[in-house]
Order: sequence, then structure tokens, then C-alpha cells
Amino acid sequence: MKKKKQPFLKGAALLALARRKATGLGIDAAGMKLVDLVHLIQEREGNTSCFRREQKCPQQSCCWQASCGAVMVDA
Repeated sequence: MKKKKQPFLKGAALLALARRKATGLGIDAAGMKLVDLVHLIQEREGNTSCFRREQKCPQQSCCWQASCGAVMVDA
């Protein structure tokens, strides 16, 4: 079974997603830069805070992967 590809989000749409996820995790996103906010969300969810830090990524289920820019690789 092939996994459905995540949509590429950028700008306001990506920030809106990050703010929704932050609110659900009890994070105050006011004044935070997108990358810092995503890193905090990743940490709170128990994941590595790697958004836009890595060139290659094995995290196939990451909801940020389409907008991250890393090349997805098999683990």
C-alpha cells in the first residue's frame, strides 16, 4: 500500500498549521519564528527537532516533510 503524499505548504498556510498544532499542545506561539515553533512542536511530540536542519531524513511519517526540504530516505 502506497502512503499518501503530504501536501507542500509554505508561508501563511504552513505557519497556520504550526500554530494549530502548537495550540493543541499548549504552546504559546506568539512571536515565534516558524522554524523555532516547528522544532518545539517536534520536541513536545517526542520527535527529533530536525525541521530544515537535515539534508536527508528517514522520518517517513513526519507531517512537516513536504515543507522541510530534506530528501526522504529509507531508514
